[in-house]
Amino acid sequence: MAEKKKQFAVIGLGRFGGSVCKELYRMGHQVLAIDNNDVKVNEIAPFSTHSVIANSTDEKALKSLGIRNFEYVIVAIGDNIQSSILTTLVLKEMGVENVWVKAQNNYHHKVLDKIGADRIIHPEQDMGIRIAQHITSEKIVDYIELSDDYSIVELLATEKIHNRSLIDLHIRAKYGCTILAIKRDEDLNVSPLPVDVIREKDILIVIGHKLDLKRFEEEGM
Repeated sequence: MAEKKKQFAVIGLGRFGGSVCKELYRMGHQVLAIDNNDVKVNEIAPFSTHSVIANSTDEKALKSLGIRNFEYVIVAIGDNIQSSILTTLVLKEMGVENVWVKAQNNYHHKVLDKIGADRIIHPEQDMGIRIAQHITSEKIVDYIELSDDYSIVELLATEKIHNRSLIDLHIRAKYGCTILAIKRDEDLNVSPLPVDVIREKDILIVIGHKLDLKRFEEEGM
């Protein structure tokens, strides 16, 4: 079954907002791109379904764009924290269900949280964490932080676990981690069976508490 296409609005077309917009459009979703800078709007036009010049703190302007009809609105406004906060407030008061907002700092995060932002994003911080995790371990391919305590990591299988099945390794019992999938070349084995065998250089997609994941990486791999 084909994946259902969604409707997104991206407000703020700087480096972060522009890249989000382009990727969503590349994936085949409907994307409304909004900025008060005509140059940025014109640049993103080929990579969005619609692109408009508008002041996102103006409720009438947002209503005229039918913003409430969008499943997700991403507020990616750059340096203007006041505009980011006011835009988020207007969107939530209008009843937009999913408002994801880029935060500049912890103060900005706290205010966004209080006014009801559904998801608060720290692109530089999140990317910094992923790079730090990657650069300090040859086994970590990628890293996604789910919360303060839990993460998903992609680990490169080593010779130590080559030709061993999941049931042989007792990963959940020993380390408290769960193997979500095994990737081998272009094949992705989702929800692998206990009898499935791991090969060296397979990519293991693992979820667990950060301390357990670290222990598995250091002792189990």
